[in-house]
Amino acid sequence: MIKEVKTNKAPQAIGPYSQGMVANGFVFCSGQISLDPETGKIIGDSIRDQTEQALKNLFAVLKEAGSSPGRVVKTTVLLQDMADFAEMNKVYEQMFGGFKPARAAFAVKTLPKNVLVEIEAVATV
Repeated sequence: MIKEVKTNKAPQAIGPYSQGMVANGFVFCSGQISLDPETGKIIGDSIRDQTEQALKNLFAVLKEAGSSPGRVVKTTVLLQDMADFAEMNKVYEQMFGGFKPARAAFAVKTLPKNVLVEIEAVATV
């Protein structure tokens, strides 16, 4: 069985996709950026602020799916600039509380709404 994950504690999808999907004991979370779930506006100008908000949004989707940050098995981090990697990494480590899921990080040409970071995850439910 496949079930859509939908919460108002994370930004609504801005395209033809879901915030997340639960299937076979896993939740597959769409990439989250630093949008405020209530206003739809970008939060923060710095990589630090944007990473924190993107992870808050991701964690809200995980919670709605019946999962948590400690059940994440893989993340993908997309950065506008690899020069932001070290600062993003500090926030990421703090917010995951020392838990270390598998991860890939890439620099890409542009991200939605021209944000600095987007983060997606796969977790167990």
